Amino acid sequence: MYPGIQFSDKVVWITGASSGIGEALAVRMATRGSHLVLSARNEAELQRVATLCRNGGAGDVVVLPLDVSNYSSMEPAAQQVLAHFGKIDLLINNAGVSQRSFCVDTDFDVYRQMMDVNVLGQIALTQAVLPAMVARGEGHISVTASVAGKVGAPLRTGYCAAKHAVMGFFDALRTEIAADGLQVTTITPGFIQTNVSKNALRGDGKPTGTTDDNIAGGMSVDDCADVIIAGFESGEPEIAVGSGPEMGLLQLKRDNPVAAFQALEQMATQIRQTP
Repeated sequence: MYPGIQFSDKVVWITGASSGIGEALAVRMATRGSHLVLSARNEAELQRVATLCRNGGAGDVVVLPLDVSNYSSMEPAAQQVLAHFGKIDLLINNAGVSQRSFCVDTDFDVYRQMMDVNVLGQIALTQAVLPAMVARGEGHISVTASVAGKVGAPLRTGYCAAKHAVMGFFDALRTEIAADGLQVTTITPGFIQTNVSKNALRGDGKPTGTTDDNIAGGMSVDDCADVIIAGFESGEPEIAVGSGPEMGLLQLKRDNPVAAFQALEQMATQIRQTP
């Protein structure tokens, strides 16, 4: 366990802050008096979230549009934040994109995008922020991974590969920077009521435009944010969040991996048989 984070007066940078989990976290941190940097590609939506945060009690709020797949923009963005605030207390790598297609039907460019956005973009931004944290001897880096970063699920070969990579990178980073006084928290959501499936890519690279039943019936994004905030405040290095049967897969994979594989194979068969 880590010392719990007290968010008052902390500088928190959130990517993917224009909707979903990122937005909900920003709003909750605002009520705790955090200073916020809100990043995503959609500036208009970021401005909307910024207004909610200012009205909710945030300190200074900076809107910083960012495309995490544009790696060369990370260093200038980090320097801009540091010039404004003088520090970054917590970076939450939350931007991401999912997938809904069988491997045999998936263009290779979809796999490339899974890695660019979900893995390499997170690493690039983390590398841009890390030196200032190390020099200060204080800081916290987090990433929104997924249950898909622990188990392999059908229709998500690229997404699972990316989220497994994210878990591996940040688990390893945790070991490297602990002696510098820095902390890493990984977050593994299950089915949360966001636009993740609507924005997920089909095999041809186009968004599905539809919401999965399991996402629609998942944990509310507000409840999800409450669990994550509580995890930060209590010092959990890995925060699992969700309320459905998918969360049981985490334990099943550890206790009986063969049973977990069989359950997921049955899921794939059911998907194939569904008209």
